[in-house]
Amino acid sequence: MAEPQPDFLHKIIQRIDLRTGKDAVQARQVVARELKARGVSALRVTRFATAVSEIARNVIVHGGGGHFTVGLNAATSYLDVECRDRGRGIPDIEQAMKDGFTTAGGLGRGLGGAKRLSDRFEIETVPGQGTTVRMSAKI
Repeated sequence: MAEPQPDFLHKIIQRIDLRTGKDAVQARQVVARELKARGVSALRVTRFATAVSEIARNVIVHGGGGHFTVGLNAATSYLDVECRDRGRGIPDIEQAMKDGFTTAGGLGRGLGGAKRLSDRFEIETVPGQGTTVRMSAKI
């Protein structure tokens, strides 16, 4: 797994182990609180918090758990989030990003939806080693 990018997560705000649904809720709440504190509109807070919730849930359900880190990058004016797991990885990212694709019987809007709800979004995966999703909201 690659380490966080140099322009990512300059000031760590919080780290959370993602093991249960409660942890995903906590990740969502942290992001919402930080964005609200910086004057981001309620709509943008909801959109990004929803994206974070989806990815955190994916880490738990598909990746077997992992880690969530939220940080502030004052140099770029972004609130950055990184979610990592050590799961089986995603065999075909392009397919997984398409609306309607699902491996768990859901609506299949998770990864693509999270990307649309984020200002920046990137995903790295290594089959058999895990997945890292980095996403950001402009503050």
